[in-house]
Amino acid sequence: MRPTLKVLALGAACVAGSAQAQDREGLRDFCPDRPGKGSPSCVLDAGVFQVELGAVEASFQRAGPGSSETYAIGDLALRLGLTPTLEGQIAWTPYAETRSHAGGATSRTSGVGDLTFVLRKSLRNPDGSGVSVALQPFVSAPTGKRGVGAGGWQGGLIASISAPLTQEVALGLAPEVDIVRDADGRGTHLAWSLAAGVSRQLGPVTLGAELWGAIDDDPAGELRQASVDLTLAWTPPGYEDLQFDFGVYGGLTADTPDLEVSVGASRRF
Repeated sequence: MRPTLKVLALGAACVAGSAQAQDREGLRDFCPDRPGKGSPSCVLDAGVFQVELGAVEASFQRAGPGSSETYAIGDLALRLGLTPTLEGQIAWTPYAETRSHAGGATSRTSGVGDLTFVLRKSLRNPDGSGVSVALQPFVSAPTGKRGVGAGGWQGGLIASISAPLTQEVALGLAPEVDIVRDADGRGTHLAWSLAAGVSRQLGPVTLGAELWGAIDDDPAGELRQASVDLTLAWTPPGYEDLQFDFGVYGGLTADTPDLEVSVGASRRF
């Protein structure tokens, strides 16, 4: 099945499944990872399965006389609650494409992405209430096509922290340290990032504003990235286990894509 048809089929299944009446009494509040670049501190209930789909994600960057665009279709994350304080995740991008334009010529690289395995362990308040803290180690296997994937094993650790500021507004922090591949593919180096944002609940809609920054200490040349991110998530009335989301991310440095946009959905089973 073509990637676009897969996305449509999964989306239809999510909507159809959400129409079935389910007894959610006793479960924690629905808490997707999407949207935004940070990671929430909440953990799924034991035995609960969740699917999160980046239907379309695109970024656009202009560098000197050239420019580039990157597209990801069907970015998929599968989450499963393992214990009351631990969940496992698998993430994979079935199709990504980069187009580079320079001097009147265009080059194109496309294929599947790397496969990422994640654990999220709650240290405090796994439902995300009050001051909530979780640690999230992860590792990526080099399953992606050359030029799309990293070209080798990578890994890292995220510390997710959230706290209420008011009854409707919450603060989230997600510092991260990674071991990533060198640009020449011959070794690895460290990279750091931090996402800090606030979110506000307005009935079925959640609005978010976030600042994100990253330093990639590649031996070929240090990269400094930063963006300001605005997100919107909507839970249709009567469908407590379904969310649609939209995000727009504006680059603040020359190393950051000028504009990124994403549209996706999350469904709890």
